[in-house]
Amino acid sequence: MNIENKTQLIVDALEDIKARDIVVIDTRKLTSLFERMVIASGDSNRQTRALAANVHDKVKAAGEYVGNTEGEDSGDWVLLDLGEIIVHVMLPAVRAHYNLEELWGAGQAARSRAANQ
Repeated sequence: MNIENKTQLIVDALEDIKARDIVVIDTRKLTSLFERMVIASGDSNRQTRALAANVHDKVKAAGEYVGNTEGEDSGDWVLLDLGEIIVHVMLPAVRAHYNLEELWGAGQAARSRAANQ
């Protein structure tokens, strides 16, 4: 499966469980560890765990690599290692605090796109 199809599979799995504010960041120019980062929010710890579990199950069912999952105990921030794609499912307060979009440069790009519209 190519990276675009795998990314779409992940986004679809997140949308199935009503994830909010899904962002996909192309990280190829920033790191050689992974090609994409997907960030999404859930409304509760239970929902973040359900979102992560759905992504895990859909990617595994498609025969793709599924590595470690971290943070399932608390559900505040669940991280899935899917090889060339890393998925962060976070509560809104945790997401705002760590601001991964800004850290990885997507925040600036989003502001630039909004300014041009």
